Amino acid sequence: MSVTAETPLGAAPAVVPTERRGLLRREVLIVLGLSLGASAVYAVLQIIDRLTKQVALSQQSSSLNNSVTPDRPYLDLAYQLTAIAVALVPVAAAIYLMRRVEPPAPFSPSRFLGLDWQRPGFDAAGGLALAALIGVPGLGLYLVARAIGINTQVAAANLGGAWWTIPVLVLSAIQNAVLEEVIVVGYLVTRLRQVGWALPAIVVGSALLRGSYHLYQGFGAFIGNAVMGVVFVLVYLRWRRVGPLVVAHSILDIVAFIGYTLLKSHLSWLQ
Repeated sequence: MSVTAETPLGAAPAVVPTERRGLLRREVLIVLGLSLGASAVYAVLQIIDRLTKQVALSQQSSSLNNSVTPDRPYLDLAYQLTAIAVALVPVAAAIYLMRRVEPPAPFSPSRFLGLDWQRPGFDAAGGLALAALIGVPGLGLYLVARAIGINTQVAAANLGGAWWTIPVLVLSAIQNAVLEEVIVVGYLVTRLRQVGWALPAIVVGSALLRGSYHLYQGFGAFIGNAVMGVVFVLVYLRWRRVGPLVVAHSILDIVAFIGYTLLKSHLSWLQ
């Protein structure tokens, strides 16, 4: 079976010939090894570290978006922007490789990722709906997980009070969204379908990967993100667009980062 330029937008990628699948499997391992797969390995080591401490998991904290040089805010800003830019390099690599290595069709981000500006209204509306679907239950799961002792206290934003704090937190949220949704959904689903994985295995594999690199926060974060991963892959398979997933993920992280920054001194359960 071949895919031609006349393949309709949203069509599933063709399974590649058997002799080419090993190449794509190695490519997937390399891309993940340079990005979120490596994060998952470190997160597993971190949760083992946390579980073997004398302090209960619920009494430990996970700190995100930390200042590097809080006493020198402009240097800190340079560190933050550099980290955001470097974290997006695997996204560029994945898109480049999809163009260069056994592409599913004459490749474009629009055709197989839905990563474009062609349907901004659809992406925004779909993203808002997904954020609402995930956000409130996700907060409830976090509070329950803290209460039963299977999650750390997550300090979502720990930058200083510089003028650039809020813009950097917004950029960091968008960076997280682009990295995760392009790699763990758009790229991974496409490649796994090409090498012949069944759809249920793809959904489970993507969701487990998403949950695994959040394990450093605790088991509540693993469960919540794995469930989110199932929903996001199913939505992607339905819409064939990463755009709404990026919008939804960005909204969730922006609310978490900025909300924590503004409310941590007023709400005891955030401390």
